[in-house]
Formats: sequence, structure tokens, C-alpha cells
Amino acid sequence: MGLFIPLPIRVPSFIKWMHPYWYIWDRSSKEKIIYLTFDDGPIPEITEWVLDLLAQKKAKATFFCIGDNVQKNPIIFNKIIDQGHSIGNHTQNHLKGWNTGMQVYLTNVAQAETTMSSALNLQEEHKDLLHFPFFRPPYGKIKRNQAKKLRKKGYQIIMYRTVAYDWETKISPERCLQNIIKNTKRGDIIVFHDSIKASKNMMYALPKAIDYFLEKGYEFKAL
Repeated sequence: MGLFIPLPIRVPSFIKWMHPYWYIWDRSSKEKIIYLTFDDGPIPEITEWVLDLLAQKKAKATFFCIGDNVQKNPIIFNKIIDQGHSIGNHTQNHLKGWNTGMQVYLTNVAQAETTMSSALNLQEEHKDLLHFPFFRPPYGKIKRNQAKKLRKKGYQIIMYRTVAYDWETKISPERCLQNIIKNTKRGDIIVFHDSIKASKNMMYALPKAIDYFLEKGYEFKAL
């Protein structure tokens, strides 16, 4: 059975309740905390633009990296960690779990883990990072038995509560911004994309969304 997510802007509670407790959609908090996440990087210029913005705003985030992009851009990957953000596995080749057999899927996840660990070896201070515990399935689509196997291997399956839809070229940058500011609550995990396809909407919406919530007393933390 696959995990079905129709990608509403805000994932309703019943979707959370339909799936095992170990799918993480948000984090309950009495404090004003929001968890920014970015999928599909690292990408030259785009990921670096995001990092510069986060540094300027004193915000932390979690980056779910594609192993192939890490292999191509190890310096940017290390920069993410150097700046105090956390890292998650997004498979080596952005595989859709529903269309992929168990062994191929697990092997691709393991390959991404190896790629990221090898990239960290470029810098001595990162050698203590032997495992990246967060995993997000590309497209939000993963078979339950795949997720169960990954869980046994020590991964936390990180989903999201609010979707920016920044990759969708049919919506305007302003609509992307409104998707976030009208639907995000404390403790939510938000998903943006540091990808070429999403860059126009993301670069418009992200700084404005951060400013909106900072003015309301929120903090942005890494998972």
C-alpha cells in the first residue's frame, strides 16, 4: 500500500491519522517555532542564495538532498552544514517510491547516504557525522513497506504540513507566498524547493514569508 498525499496546501489532520505515528508531519510546540525544509538540492546559486538569506534572517532549516546533486556540488553541501542547518536524505536519484521495487529503492537511499558521507570527508570537522537520520520520500510517495524498512534502519520519515507549491509554474509567486502565510501554524514543517524549477516562486515567497512570521514572533529552527 502506498502513502497517498494529494498535496493540499495544508495537509489535513485526517491524513496524519491514516498513517503510522512514525511519519512526522509537524512537531507539537507551545512556542512559536516553524520548521523550514528544502528539497532537491544542493544546486549552485539557488542553494547558496537560500543559505545567504537564512544567514541574514538568523533562521535555520533542514535540507533534504539528492545524492546525485551532492556528488556534483560537495562544497555547497558542506556549506549547508557549516552554517548550522540539518541534512536529510532524498534518495540518490529522486525516485518515486510507488514506481520502484523495494530493493532498488533501499539501495538508492543507501547510495545517497554513502554519497553524503563521502562528501563530508572533504572536511575533517565533519567526519563525526556518520549517519543522516532524516528521510523524505520524493513526491511524498512511498510504499508503507518501504517506509517500514527505512524505519528499521534508523531513519525518521519526515513529511510536511504546509506545501508552498513553489515548483508549480502555473501559480504566481504571490500565490505561493499566500499558500504559506495563510496556512502555516506553530510547529509546522514547511516544504520549499532549492531547485531551478522552483526558483522563481521560492525566491519571491521565501524572504517575505520569513519576514511575516518573524514579525509575529516566530523562530525558524532545523529539525
